[in-house]
Amino acid sequence: MLTFRNSQTIKTRGFKTLTSDIGLPSTPETAPKTEQQPSTTHRDIKNYAEATLGSGSSLAQAVKLPIGEDLDEWLAVHVVSFYNQINMLYGTITEFCSAQTCPRMIATQEYEYLWQPSVSSRTSNMGSASGSSSPRKLAPVSCTAPEYVENLMSWVQDNLDDERIFPNKTGVPFPTNFQTLVRTMMKRLFRVYAHIYCHHFDEIAGLSLQAHLNTSFKHFVLFCKEFRLISTKDYGPLKELVLIMFDGNDLDADGDTDLTDS
Repeated sequence: MLTFRNSQTIKTRGFKTLTSDIGLPSTPETAPKTEQQPSTTHRDIKNYAEATLGSGSSLAQAVKLPIGEDLDEWLAVHVVSFYNQINMLYGTITEFCSAQTCPRMIATQEYEYLWQPSVSSRTSNMGSASGSSSPRKLAPVSCTAPEYVENLMSWVQDNLDDERIFPNKTGVPFPTNFQTLVRTMMKRLFRVYAHIYCHHFDEIAGLSLQAHLNTSFKHFVLFCKEFRLISTKDYGPLKELVLIMFDGNDLDADGDTDLTDS
């Protein structure tokens, strides 16, 4: 059973989360149930997005690293914020995302996301905080969408709770592999957006949350673009939507800080 995590219980590192910024309700309304979850077409998403995305100039400015701010700290507070926001958005449609309606973690029929388990569920797949060793990885497995999201949120939460990785005290350094871990977190968190857009957009629209979803996703993409956390190919099923946000411009260009690997 999916255990929905209360975003209020995790640390915020002094950063105001996007949840309060865009006004998501803490208790969602109820959307009409459907017997079988249909896939939303790219055209439907494109039409909704063009109507609700807006210019986003304030968001584009908000993601830039302030002068004098530590890059790792800036990345950390945003990872926490996006984790909270995605957790909240997915929480609004959990009753529609079940093993029956979503037996695989997919985004359209072209993309399936497999979960990469490790021997220790409470150890980061990126290794220890010092980067000295890695847990033994098991073969990637196909799982239901709610199982995938639960595994992902638990994995992210475990990393957030590990003070060797996300130190609470000022002046304590982040681990040497921190930016690599952030890149992996953001790439995996994107997959929840992709699943929601492609398979639960009707429910989101029924709850009148499409503008909130689009604002959250645009903020996420702007941040990833600014620091080059996700490459264009990783946007896969939502690449067309992302290109709309930037008028078809190259997503891998113009960022001030390149954290992507080759």
